[in-house]
Amino acid sequence: MIAAKPNTLVARLSAPPIPSVVAWSREYKGEKGPLIDLSQAVPGYPAHPEMLRLLGEAAGQQAMTGYGPIEGEPLLRKTYAAHVAELYGADVSAGNIQITAGCNQAFMCAAIALAGAGDTVALTNPFYFNHDTTLSMLGIGRHLVDCDPAGGFLPDPRSAEAALAAGAKVLAVVTPNNPTGAVYPPSLLHELFVLCRKYGAWLILDETYRDFLGEDDGRPHSLLSEPDWEDTLVLLYSFSKSFCIPGHRLGAITAGPKLIAEIAKVMDNMQICAPRSAQIAVASAIPALADWRAGNRLEIARRAHALRKVFSGLPDWEIGAIGAYFAFVRHPHADRSSSEVAEKLAREAGIVSLPGAYFGEGQERYLRLAFANADVASIGLLTERLR
Repeated sequence: MIAAKPNTLVARLSAPPIPSVVAWSREYKGEKGPLIDLSQAVPGYPAHPEMLRLLGEAAGQQAMTGYGPIEGEPLLRKTYAAHVAELYGADVSAGNIQITAGCNQAFMCAAIALAGAGDTVALTNPFYFNHDTTLSMLGIGRHLVDCDPAGGFLPDPRSAEAALAAGAKVLAVVTPNNPTGAVYPPSLLHELFVLCRKYGAWLILDETYRDFLGEDDGRPHSLLSEPDWEDTLVLLYSFSKSFCIPGHRLGAITAGPKLIAEIAKVMDNMQICAPRSAQIAVASAIPALADWRAGNRLEIARRAHALRKVFSGLPDWEIGAIGAYFAFVRHPHADRSSSEVAEKLAREAGIVSLPGAYFGEGQERYLRLAFANADVASIGLLTERLR
């Protein structure tokens, strides 16, 4: 008898990373005080009561039990398009929007629509690990783009051009970045856009953490005002963080109508439509909870400030980059792997973080801290535990 085997493209991947580090934390005995979980990028505060009311109201409608439009509920597509148009000062309509079940699905749909098995996609190093594993299980190759730690982990345009010149069909970047927190300046994003246009490649810009940019950061970029942007640019977004509803799985793609039609083919085979009641609820919440979301942005900024203060008093540690939800921190243990350091911190100090090695090559000296998941008081506890 010959044993059946699973797809080797999937079998060769490591197990999902978050559960592995959470397992380390179960060994923590509480000697240092309460557990501080900085592992997963989830909001460290609850959804607004009005968000919960809207979700409950929509979920109770008989109409929401049937399939919806593949591209998304017309109301949410129109409302979100207007939001994007206002944010960027650009002409964006419902025809530019595809609603998905979270931003991970948005990336997978876009990747399938833009590249096939044997093609290559360029990712920054470090990268968001789910982007990397998505490409791997699809049989799509990966070309890494250098990000200089001394420059705050911004991608090197020369390295990006080398990847595109070598044949990468897509350049995928995340800003504000996961895992580093680095915020890519508009001028850099424009340079990457121009490079993609030069080589006939697509630029996927994952803006999951866009709503947590600082008040002084201004407009994230002006790419939606570029002539014929629809032939080059794809924007990804998640409603999970801003509205504190990651369990409802809701994301969005902004692209040209021709590409949206291609992505809809993928979506129809993957999920048919995103969760309908959440779409209806979020369509109302976008305008209704604007002030609440702005207040949360300020709260996240306070948490970032608290983390900077902690590490200013720890000379052996160094923040490589910080922004939005994350800090990428250089640990002082040169003789240990990032997994060894993260496991020891979880088991003995009650600090749960992700090893830098999970995010790419040459990242062993770093840990990712998702500080948005902890309040200012909890962040302050890190000082004594890291000494």
